[in-house]
Amino acid sequence: MNGDTGVQLIWFFGALALVISSLLARRLPAADWVKMALAWAAIFGLVFLVIRTWQMVT
Repeated sequence: MNGDTGVQLIWFFGALALVISSLLARRLPAADWVKMALAWAAIFGLVFLVIRTWQMVT
């Protein structure tokens, strides 16, 4: 593991902690919590795909 991987892991877990804390702070029913978690996963997935595509182009 090099320095870049460590920074990426820290960023990932920090972003994940923000998402989880935002979902828990709303005190929603479990069904709504799952829907919002899936929406967040889709957002991060789309951002990942855009970044990966951009890296392949350049």
